[in-house]
Parts: sequence; C-alpha cells; structure tokens
Amino acid sequence: MTDDDAAALLRRMMTAAIEAADPATVLASHLPKKPAGRCIVVGAGKSAAAMAVALETAWPDVELSGVVVTRYGHAVPTSRIQVREASHPVPDAAGLAAAREIMETAALAGEDDLVLALISGGGSSLLPLPVEPLTLDEKIIVNKLLLSSGLTIEDMNKVRRRLSVIKGGGLARAVHPAKLVTLAISDVPGDDPAAIASGPTVPDPTAGENLSHLVDRLGPDLPTAARDILMAPCLEQTEFDVDYRLIATPELSLEAAATVARDAGVTPTILGDALEGEARELGIVMSGISKWAARHLTSSSTPTVLLSGGETTVSIGNTKPGRGGRNTEFLLSLAVALNGHPNIHAIAADTDGIDGTEDAAGALIGPDILARAESAGANPKAHLANHDSYTLFDATGDLIRTGPTLTNVNDFRAVLIY
Repeated sequence: MTDDDAAALLRRMMTAAIEAADPATVLASHLPKKPAGRCIVVGAGKSAAAMAVALETAWPDVELSGVVVTRYGHAVPTSRIQVREASHPVPDAAGLAAAREIMETAALAGEDDLVLALISGGGSSLLPLPVEPLTLDEKIIVNKLLLSSGLTIEDMNKVRRRLSVIKGGGLARAVHPAKLVTLAISDVPGDDPAAIASGPTVPDPTAGENLSHLVDRLGPDLPTAARDILMAPCLEQTEFDVDYRLIATPELSLEAAATVARDAGVTPTILGDALEGEARELGIVMSGISKWAARHLTSSSTPTVLLSGGETTVSIGNTKPGRGGRNTEFLLSLAVALNGHPNIHAIAADTDGIDGTEDAAGALIGPDILARAESAGANPKAHLANHDSYTLFDATGDLIRTGPTLTNVNDFRAVLIY
C-alpha cells in the first residue's frame, strides 16, 4: 500500500461514515403513520434543514407546516417548512428569535395534530431561550465559558438544560397535548436523547442534581444570574410520553466505514463511538495503541484500521489560542507522538464538515507530516502547545474541506496501520 493509497482509503471511509447519516436516505424509514390532519414541524440542529427536505420528499401528500433552525450556511431550499439560520457554537439574537418562533409554533398544535421534532447536533446553541432573569448576552458568556472549560459534553448539557426554557423537555411541554414524535440524529456519546441538542423533547434526567461543582469549574466569570439559577433547587419535572426515534448514530457511521475497510482488504477494529477527554491526550493514547498494532503485524497480516467516534475537548487555559479544532489538535498530538513512525496514517474530522469554528472538517496525517511541517517553517510542538493545529495543517496542505455536510454524528477518527 502506498501513501496515496492509504490517504484515499481513509477518505473513502470518512465519506461512507457521513453518507450513512444522510437524512435523504435514512429519515423516511423512521417516520410514523401519516396523520389524518395537520403535521406541524419544529426542529433545530446542523441537519435540521436537510431533515426538513427529506420529510417534504417523503410526505408530499401530507399538510406540513412549521419552522426549523440550523447553522448559518447549512440551510437548503424547502417548500413547506420554514428554515431559519443562527449562530453556532456561540448563540446570537437570530437563534433567540428562532427559539421563540419554534415554541410559539409548537403551542399552536391541537390535540388531534401530529408534531414532528427534527433534532440534530448543534441544536443546543441554536435554541438560546434562557430562563429569566438570564439575558442572551449572559447566556453567550456562559456558552463561551463552557466551550473553553474542558467539561465533558455530558456536564455541558447539564448546565445548558438548567438554564433553558426550551431544552430539557421544554419544547415537549409546549406541544402537549398534541402527539409528539422526535426524529433525531445523534452526535453524542451513548446516543442519550437528553444530550442531543440538550434534549428539548425529553425530560431532564438531572433536573434535581446539585450542579455546584460545575459552577465552580466555570469560575468567577460566570454571570450572577446563571450562578443563581444553577445553584437553586430545581422544580419537579412534568412527566410526558416520549416517542423518540434515532435515525442516524455514530455507531452506524463507524459500521459503514468498517464495511469500506473490509472491502479493501483491511481489518477494522471499532474502538467505540464515545471516546472523550482532552484531544491531545487521546492523540498520545492512540499513538501507543497504533505502535503496538504495528509491532504485531507480520508479512502475512492484513492491514488494520482503528475506528472511533465521540467528542473530545480542548482546554484552552489562560493563553490566547491559535486556530484549531479538536480533530486537528488530536491529529497533531498523534503525529508528534508517532514521530514519523512508518506505515501509519490517520484521518480525523467532524462529520458536520466544520471542526470547531474553522472552515475545515479535519485533516489527514502520514509518516512524513512532521518533516513537511518543518519544511513549511512550522514547529509542530509549538503549534500543539499554542492550540494552533489548523495553521500547521493549512501550511502543509493536509486540511480536509468538505463544506457543510448537512448531517452530524460527531467526530470520525481512523488510524490505518499496514
């Protein structure tokens, strides 16, 4: 296998993972029975507009209306369902207006109506409807603190649900007593409905949990209103029926990539779809696993690929960061730890096409990446220390730019050993 062969195979696996979560191919089979009357559609997430189009295509003879919100640049033309755009990962006024419109639309549903909620990753920041007296500006501060905190996505969602009117089942309560069916694309470890977009259509399982330890983690810059809400006893949650259908998950996408590997004569090993922790630390761990696998390959062995998903974190600290995302930071850490080890290539990308806030989905690395980076005038260890992985891979030409994929099953990682 040549270096070009390895890179091409990794790209094909990533493409298969993304296509396995395409609403155009997976949504229709999960739809409920067609309603006799109206179907009101609400939703949020990076895939919300694409899901709306898939629904309109599947149900051309159903009276559809409603509104969904997606990230700027992720909208696609629809004929019956309105699409709004807002900011991600930091919320803005457009998201606040969309969240209010979605809640008002949901409240219009009558007892005989069907409400379909189209939920996907990114929905949390796209639905910024804070509990009073918390303001949008204060919610933005909280969001920025969360993104730089190093907290797990599970702990972030505990905070987001507690501070929101619409998350943690708020949307479902607005729909009652109409029938509600949620169609969701999971981007979270374990596919927990309460974590996908912070669970707008399911009860908050941590509603009664003491969050004082998370308040401490967020530090002194946490707005007073947010601190007071997070520290206050939570009211008892209203129970309601939940019809929640996962139409795409990280595991299914990893299985699709594994099929591509087998077809190419490569043995896949799925390490899991819920790998978390610091991106650079996971890079070091993955280097150790990859080196071990390389040592045990023989001349008669087939190549192997280690597949994983999940969402790592990047803790910035007090230093001003460079440009990067969790996937490029993972790859740069992996490259530094591998130190040019032969016959190991890797790819890591966010399946929505945007790694962090940059214009790339992720990147590719091979054994020559450190040498090429140094030839381009980049110091890999310095770029890693400064959270400046994007700049390094931009200089070496190894960034992967897909544009918005209109789906999101979190991160895709593959390490090929031959």
